[in-house]
Amino acid sequence: MGKEQLTEQYFLEKLAAAKTHFERALDCKHTEFDDLYPYMIEHPQFFWYKRYVAWSELLTLVNLCEDLSFPWKEQFTLHQVAYVEQRVLSAKVLDFWFEKNDSKEHAQR
Repeated sequence: MGKEQLTEQYFLEKLAAAKTHFERALDCKHTEFDDLYPYMIEHPQFFWYKRYVAWSELLTLVNLCEDLSFPWKEQFTLHQVAYVEQRVLSAKVLDFWFEKNDSKEHAQR
């Protein structure tokens, strides 16, 4: 495995992947976390924990982008930026991350 160049593009691509991961977790779709901990599917707290892990990953990459002065906000809607800046994974974030809960565009990737 070669060394990755730590460029703005690299971090923004990682941020986009983390956002997709979080959105898939919100929609209870398969993520790589399911492969790492397949036994957790049997436990009710699994989906909350899966979302928390994805949220933490997203916040970590946002923090790195901020530290490096990379423009991370362009990848989010205005209300999503507000949620990220508040840093708390609240019920409001879970319920309203997607502006319309009936949207068919939820993490189709």
